[in-house]
This record gives sequence, structure tokens and C-alpha cells, in this order.
Amino acid sequence: MVKLGVAITAATVTVLVAEFLRHRRRPLPAYGWLGLVALGGAEWLMFRHVEPVSTFFTPIVWTAYLLVVDAAAFAVRGRSWMRRAPRELARATLLSIPLWLLFEAYNLRLTNWSYDGLPMSRLLATLGYGWSFATITPAIFETADLVESFGWWARGRAIRISARAEQAMMVCGLLCLTAPLIVPRHIGAYLFGLVWVGFLLLLDPLNRRLRLPSLVGDLALGRRSLLYSLLVSGWVCGWLWEFWNYWAAGKWHYVFPIFQGAKIFEMPVPGYLGFLPFALECYVMYVTASWLVGWMKQETE
Repeated sequence: MVKLGVAITAATVTVLVAEFLRHRRRPLPAYGWLGLVALGGAEWLMFRHVEPVSTFFTPIVWTAYLLVVDAAAFAVRGRSWMRRAPRELARATLLSIPLWLLFEAYNLRLTNWSYDGLPMSRLLATLGYGWSFATITPAIFETADLVESFGWWARGRAIRISARAEQAMMVCGLLCLTAPLIVPRHIGAYLFGLVWVGFLLLLDPLNRRLRLPSLVGDLALGRRSLLYSLLVSGWVCGWLWEFWNYWAAGKWHYVFPIFQGAKIFEMPVPGYLGFLPFALECYVMYVTASWLVGWMKQETE
């Protein structure tokens, strides 16, 4: 199954590279080449078990990836997160840590994954965790930005969701988030999939009602590009997360009680579908969190 995972990851990256080359309008900026060198160097050192790269491979390689994908987006359309909105990217990086810690809090009860190979020093382990978690939301956003720059999706027919349907979504999301916590622990371990959609269902309609950016709001205006780009981003990042994690010294393992006999890398096969709604959740959670801390303003009527 590892060979299959490598093949799928390679095919996914090949499509991205081919589309980048087809749409590129300007040279790749220098920091993109720096990212490519850092990414290749990290791979080389990791496979030779050179420390501290082998242990801290995940945050190192994802930092390099962010440089590459941001530079690629700039080369395609002349703007990118680092060039256009560095402050917002910094905020996304900061918020990425507490937002991911919400999932870690669920994992304390549901025990769906575990970590090993981390430094014995608490300080270094905390650094590794924090640095890794800080790359999650930016990776989703940067990849979606690159995908959106390819212009795959045009504006379409407006899809309006009624207020009653939005209320039903929010109630369903709340149930998804609470059910795994109130059932017995051994049953809750089977329900982590609900968490991967719960925040999306709860917060996106709420964001719209607060006059914040939302996916349902985009659909009502016939805009699909962000939604689809985030879904593709979830697919891309999901495979890269698992591909790069598999050989790292400091890594995670999935220990939930189903599909353990059908893994690609460390992830049971059905789990890869969870990365798609997770990318949407990263977006809606970031919007809500940004508003709560005063970084995002409500739109005027």
C-alpha cells in the first residue's frame, strides 16, 4: 500500500506542477527556489536519519512547502499571501495552533492518533508541536490559493440556502461535536468523523449570519471557486501530510479502532476523505476565530 500511496501522491503533485507550468506568467521568485532547495535538502537529510532534521522533519518540510506554493501562486497571477497579505498570513499561522488544539482536545478522549519519536526535552517537544501545528492552516490556504489561480471554476448559478436549512445545519453541527463526547468512550472512538464535519456545519452558517465571509454566502452569490479550491487543497495537503509523515522520526500514528488493516502510509484508506471537509473547517474556523479576536470585521449591509 505504500507504493500505491507514493503513486497517488506523485500523481497529485504532477497535476499541480503541470497546471502551474501551463498558467505561469512570470519567473518563480527567489524564495520559491529557496523553498525547493530546503524541501529537497530536508528529504535527503531525513532519509539519512540526520538530526535534528529527522525528528523535526514535519515542520521543516511544511515551512519549505509554504515558500514554494506561495511563490508558485505569485508566479501565476502576480499576487500571493506573502506578497499581498503578510499580516493575515501571520495571523493564520498564529491561530492555526489553538484551532488545531481543539482537535487535540477531542483526541484526548477519543484516542484516534498518537505521537512518537519526539524529543525527550519538554521544551523541544513543545517547539516541535507548536511549529508543526502553526503550518496547518497556512498550508490549506496557500494550496487553495494556488489551485484557485488556475481558474478551473467560473461563477455559476446561485444556490441559496434558506434560513431554516441554515438552522438545521447548525443544530446538526452541534450534535456532531457533542455526540462523541457524551457517549461512552469506547463508542466515541468510532465517531471522530463527526468532528471533521461538525465545525463546518455549525460555524459556516453562523459566519454568514454574522456578516462574515462564508461558503454558504459564496454559493448564494454563485461563487464556487473558493469552496472547490479548498476541497482540492484538502486532498493535496492530506496526501502530502501522510507521505511526509510516514518516514519521519517524529511522527503520528492512527490508532482508531476500525480499518487498521487497510492503510496507505499511516492513514487507513477511508480517512483520506476526511481531509476534504477538514480543509473547509480550517477556513470557517479561521473566519470565526479571527472575528472573535477582532482581526476580521463584519461586512456592512
